[in-house]
Amino acid sequence: MSYDVEAVRACFPALRAGAAHFDGPGGSQVPESVAAAVAATLTAPIANRGRVTQAERNADDVVLAARRAVADLVAGDPGGVVFGRSATQLTYDLSRVLSAGWGPGDEVVVTRLDHDANVRPWVQAAAARGATVRWAGFDPATGELAPEAVAAVLSERTRLVAVTGASNLIGTRPDLATITAQAHDAGALTYVDGVHLTAHAAVDVAALGADLYACSPYKFLGPHCGCVVAAPALLETLRPDKLLPSTDAVPERFELGTLPYELLAGTTAAVDFLAGLGGPEGDRRARLEVGMAAVEEHEDRLRERIEDGVRALPGVTVWSRARRRTPTLLMTFEGRDAADGYRFLAERGVNAPAGSFYAIEASRWLGLGDAGGLRVGLAPYNDDADVDRLLAGLGEWLAA
Repeated sequence: MSYDVEAVRACFPALRAGAAHFDGPGGSQVPESVAAAVAATLTAPIANRGRVTQAERNADDVVLAARRAVADLVAGDPGGVVFGRSATQLTYDLSRVLSAGWGPGDEVVVTRLDHDANVRPWVQAAAARGATVRWAGFDPATGELAPEAVAAVLSERTRLVAVTGASNLIGTRPDLATITAQAHDAGALTYVDGVHLTAHAAVDVAALGADLYACSPYKFLGPHCGCVVAAPALLETLRPDKLLPSTDAVPERFELGTLPYELLAGTTAAVDFLAGLGGPEGDRRARLEVGMAAVEEHEDRLRERIEDGVRALPGVTVWSRARRRTPTLLMTFEGRDAADGYRFLAERGVNAPAGSFYAIEASRWLGLGDAGGLRVGLAPYNDDADVDRLLAGLGEWLAA
């Protein structure tokens, strides 16, 4: 299907300010429909969930709709969708629950490619239980995390493998299906950080082999919150600390306190917006698959334009080199500080931030230290004019 980027852009009030946004990995802009859903929920009668008063029913309907929406987005089960303040918070919560039975001799596998939110919670949980952390490295030359690198650190003592769906630093999309199959063969659970992947591709958690899959609506055009998707049967086996009178039902037992109903309404609206990119035909899951395929094709075309453009610039190194990757480019500049480029571009209305973006292990593994580089991250609303402005700005900075 054709991708009408001008029609998409018209839905985003923030774009009227005139900036070219290449900062989507740090938080996407939101369409008007998302903001309207948030406002409508805040201004309607609302209370704690129930089915007696209208205010109770409104809250309950919002939560149930959001669970269905996220389940459609990742081909999961609505009964296994857990909401929280952020993916980081939920990962910390689940790391404490999952590690409760660990002890000396048990092992957890983390990767050098991951955002620290899918590294540090497991490292700290293992330390608290006396378990061992095993590290899987990626190839700095290619950016690839090979399944063999993960297999090399698996054993019969492995309890969990934490792995990213896509690197938020260099875009690498590992072969998750193979990695998770290896983990399952070793008897381990898999925890997949899908925060960056979900914004750029159609996701099927079962096909990926993710026992627990984390994502963040604010990366896919929604509000600031997080969610984890798992099979309800798996969640039934986990016992988090909770208040005595709070429900023990799944998934509510993991949602500590009242949910932010307005943010969940915005999450549903964001999923509906993405489904709308897939046209009017079919159910929401089918439209999401079509819409996300169109997004991926559009973003990859722009990524290739940027890659072609920066090849002509002096002293630029692009670290995003994996065969399969999201439209996310990390660049460094010979003799130049990427942070200076960030500020130079920002003064010209081009938002392309610099840093390691919490992927501290990956940045160090690449030899970039804590400084990282300049990251260009595309989103569904970017267009060719944005790319022209970025390339012109980089050229001007490097020529100065």
